[in-house]
This record gives sequence, C-alpha cells and structure tokens, in this order.
Amino acid sequence: MALRVNGKVVTPTGVIRQGCVEVDGDRISAVAEYPSVRDGHWILPGFVDIHTHGGGGHTFTTGDADSARAAAAFHLRHGSTTLLASLVSSPFPLMRDATAAYAPLVGEGVLAGIHFEGPYLSAARCGAQNPEFLRDPSTDELTELIELGAGAVRMVTLAPERDGALEAIKLLAGRGVVAAVGHTDATYDQAHAAVAAGASVGTHLFNGMRPVHHREPGPAVALLSAPNVVCELVADGVHLHDGMLAFTTATAGPERTALITDAMAAAGMPDGEYELGGQAVTVADGVARLARDGAIAGSTLTMDAALRHAVGAGIPIADVARMVATTPARAIGLGDRLGALQIGLRADLVVLDDELNVVRVMRGGSWVE
Repeated sequence: MALRVNGKVVTPTGVIRQGCVEVDGDRISAVAEYPSVRDGHWILPGFVDIHTHGGGGHTFTTGDADSARAAAAFHLRHGSTTLLASLVSSPFPLMRDATAAYAPLVGEGVLAGIHFEGPYLSAARCGAQNPEFLRDPSTDELTELIELGAGAVRMVTLAPERDGALEAIKLLAGRGVVAAVGHTDATYDQAHAAVAAGASVGTHLFNGMRPVHHREPGPAVALLSAPNVVCELVADGVHLHDGMLAFTTATAGPERTALITDAMAAAGMPDGEYELGGQAVTVADGVARLARDGAIAGSTLTMDAALRHAVGAGIPIADVARMVATTPARAIGLGDRLGALQIGLRADLVVLDDELNVVRVMRGGSWVE
C-alpha cells in the first residue's frame, strides 16, 4: 500500500506548490502535482549533514557507540536522516577504536560513515582542534583505518601544505574516501595541488583557513573556483556573515555548496561548560568557544536551523534544499541513493510548517517517532 504525503514539494528542479510524494516501502515511487492540495506543509528531502561532532548532550568525538547512537537520534529529530560522525584531532589509538566502534552503526544505517577532521591539520589554523594531537599525514595510519572500517571511513579533512599530504589525498581518493581541505594555512597553489591530487570538499569554507588576500588568494578562493569541489558552509550567523553566505552560494551555486552544522554535544542543550577533543568549551548565548582562547568551537546548530537561517539570508528555498540534502549527499558519494525527492531514491523526507519548523520526519519510508 503506497503512502502519500501532500504539500509544497521541493524537488531538485523547483517547487511543486500543489504536490505529493508517494512512498512504496522504503522508496519514493512518485513525485507529482496534486491539484486538490491546498496550503499544505513544505516537503523537503531528508537533510544530509556531512560534518557534525554531536548534539543533544552526546558526542561522536570519544568513539563511544552509545553516545554516537544518541547523537544521531537527536539530529534525526531535527530532520537529518543521513549524517557522518565527525571526530576531531585525536591520537591514533582513539581513531582506531572509534572506527571499530562506529563501523557496526554504519552497517545498521544509524550513521552514513565516519569523518576524521584531523589530526593532519595546520597548527597555525587549528581553531578549536587540540594542538597537541596535530601531526603530518600518515598513509600507514589511513590505510589501517580504511581497512578496519571496511567502508565506514567516508571523509578525512587535512591541510595540504603538511608533509605527505598530497600522497595521503591520492590514497584517500583512490580508496573511495573523500579528501577534504580544511584547517589549513595553504597558499592558493598548494590548495590547487590538493584538488589536482583528488580533494573534493572544502571543510567549513573560510573558517580555519588562511584568509583571502588580493595578492595571495589562499585556499578559500582555490576551493571556491574548483568546479569539482563542494564547499561546506556553517549557516549560523556566527561562523559566516550572511553576506558571505549569500556571496559564496551565488558564486559556487547550490550544486557546489553544502550546509553543515559542525555541531558539538551542546547542540540542543542549555548554555554552560562542555568538552571537545579534550578541551574545555564554554557555550554562551548558544555560541560555543574554547575556554582557553575564545576560538569558535564548532556550533550548537541543527540542520533545520541552518535551513531557516539560509532562507532568512535570502537564498531561495529550492536552492537551500539542495544545499542541505542533494549536494552533500553527492559530495559523499550517496547521490544515487538519497538526498532528493526523486523516484527510486530512499524515502527520506522532512515536513516543515510555514515557519520552517520540523513537523514530521520520514526515514526509509517510516515516520520517525
């Protein structure tokens, strides 16, 4: 028996104001106009968050499977039907333990994969990463993690100027793992070399990067101008000015910009004291900062809030839908399975009211409790 969801359906080609999505089992079986619909809710594809460290008081950064399961459940209630568990810079034993702990969750579908943000990052642009764990990329470490994960390791962020980085990028790309450029002091040319070696994502563009300069464009311009690179953006009004959010989206287009949360455990929680990668974090007025130096320490964002912020910044909802689902799904190699309201894709969808608050979430054809 097919299930029908009626409303304003946001497809990759635009909005069907009077539309419906039909679901058969765990797949979308039809997307069509439905003229009898009047003033329905917004229906968007389930959100795909390719960069999040936790939420709801739970974290991905410690390698604890129960905490990871709870963090994923928190974000699912906010519409994220697909997400990567992002770790921060850590000693190799923790990276190995986390891979072993999270691989079964990837097998279950709780997680879409693991994202190692570090430890192969720039000390000069480490942001909230723990400087004591930063080191040059190791192809031996990466090979061990990839083989241990058996498909669970999906993305690694590194700084291309570090010794061995280009070899690591080539290894990752060759093994089907996304190589992302971030927390980097690279020059424009070094960033371009990373893209040529196979890097295909820019980690939270502009944040944790050498700033743009007219005589040395730096990594942000190199990534923004590379036609095969998807640029992550944290749309919370803290990481990026709304003018920069709109500019980047207009420059690269919604097919090359992906909204992320970069959320930490404090997402959805009260202000107070938290921890990230062994460092104390203070959250005040919803903004997370390192206690030691005030550096922005991830966010307290959820994907539904990121969507509302981007729409509020003037980006059309059809474009934002691509930025929260279609583009990130494609960036991590899942675009043929999910990320859009299209026939044959997994039936992941988010129902939003006129204020763009989540009403209901469906994942794989089943409504989330």
